[in-house]
Amino acid sequence: MARPAVVIRFFALLHLLIDKLLYVVMKWYWGPAKQRCPTLQRKNLIVTYSAVELAQKIRTSQVTCYEVVSAFIDRLNEVNPLVNAVMDGPFLDALDEARLIDQRLKQGLIDAAELKAKPFLGVPFTTKDSTAVKDRLHTLGITARRTVRANADAECVRLMKEAGAIIIATTSIPEINRWQETRNNIIGQTNNPYDNRRTVGGSSGGEGALLAACATPVGLGTDIGGSIRMPAFYCGVYGHKPTTGIVNTRGCSLRTGREPSTMVVAGPMTRYATDLLPIMKVLVGPEKVIALKFDESTDIRKLRYFYITESGDIKCSAVQTTLQNAMKRVVDHFATNVVPSAGVQPVTLTGTDRTTNMWRYWMTQEPANFATLLGNGKPLSPLVELAKKLTGRSEYTMASLYSLIDTLLPQEREDTIRELTRICDQELTDLLGDDGILFYHSCTHTAPYHYAPFVNVYNFSYWCLFNVLHLPATQVPLGLDADGLPLGIQIVATRNRDRHCLAVAEEIERALNGRIPPFLID
Repeated sequence: MARPAVVIRFFALLHLLIDKLLYVVMKWYWGPAKQRCPTLQRKNLIVTYSAVELAQKIRTSQVTCYEVVSAFIDRLNEVNPLVNAVMDGPFLDALDEARLIDQRLKQGLIDAAELKAKPFLGVPFTTKDSTAVKDRLHTLGITARRTVRANADAECVRLMKEAGAIIIATTSIPEINRWQETRNNIIGQTNNPYDNRRTVGGSSGGEGALLAACATPVGLGTDIGGSIRMPAFYCGVYGHKPTTGIVNTRGCSLRTGREPSTMVVAGPMTRYATDLLPIMKVLVGPEKVIALKFDESTDIRKLRYFYITESGDIKCSAVQTTLQNAMKRVVDHFATNVVPSAGVQPVTLTGTDRTTNMWRYWMTQEPANFATLLGNGKPLSPLVELAKKLTGRSEYTMASLYSLIDTLLPQEREDTIRELTRICDQELTDLLGDDGILFYHSCTHTAPYHYAPFVNVYNFSYWCLFNVLHLPATQVPLGLDADGLPLGIQIVATRNRDRHCLAVAEEIERALNGRIPPFLID
């Protein structure tokens, strides 16, 4: 049932007042001084290249694998004191692996067949701590697991290694990946490389920070409610949430990869849109590359385009003018240069105004129980943990307590939410069909100050809608706002049409060149 206009106006005014007050308070609390990512020396420009370019330079002996890996490890050590994004690493044995690759290349021991099977031979990559890397720390951000090491690679890590890539570090997450910031009681808070007073988002926040700072060329993230796209947006890089189920999630947050129903996906984060498709080919495997038509070219002029300007969810802030203008630039480009005869059509969608209700319900249907995961196998009591927090005896961050306490609040009505989800899914499927693209905002605001999400809890809903609907969505950067923070937008398609999202992302990268690094080159 539609809400009365007076109610909508009241909440819009309330959010406006809260947002302005929050901005003033947080700016005062964190102070006027901000730190940005350290300057990059020109002699180290190798770390600015795309993963595809690095692979090509290594295999053609324009640069050695050792030079590439050591350059990224050096950069990682340089930027980590500011961003605090590394959970384990850098792995110095990666240099030994690089030396071996160089030796084999020099001796002609790597033939064409092996090069084809290893498209990322010698290219470094990182992944979040919750995604298992054999023999490396696998803490899930909780202190009870601070010394736990994985006994096997997650499937996505295994596939990247099989493709020739070299793991150089694992990165920070919030506890059990459940928050909009990246903070845990093992290493503390991860900071945004554009402004250390700001959040990197969660839960793949460490990946976003290192990518933006040029400390890794490829990151592997997971996403249950925006956990790839949120850090990609806040850190000005690219992130792709695949169609649910096309990338095996075994080893991601203790999953088996055989869960019958889940919103969780694993996917790539990069600095270049052109890296996304090649990495997705690795992550889905040869059979799905064919089924998903990843090797077929996409004519973006034959696609249809739509956009939505606001979700209508009264629990969210209004979308900032700078973000509305960023969407307008994308819409204008496609309407003028890509599909001038058809244009880009504004639409609305039933259910977007209740996105957070839908996501909250579907989280209760996930196979993993948050309270049990947080307790490292022992279910936690929200009231007991709250009492411990108030008396200074808690092992957990306030963000985790938020999620625990949420289980005590009235639950969503199952029949209502399931029907609303069905209607929303059907409307969007009918609208986009097999050739439609939706432009959708990433969030209501650019990267907020640390701790601000405790007040604006629901602004993440622009991401979680597509977890609920199991759709592919690609986050792309669109320059910076007046505060020097990244802008961006999401590209959405129907299930299994990831290649269309990625093709449109490449067009936006080519035409609008929206990624601006957080550092100067000296």
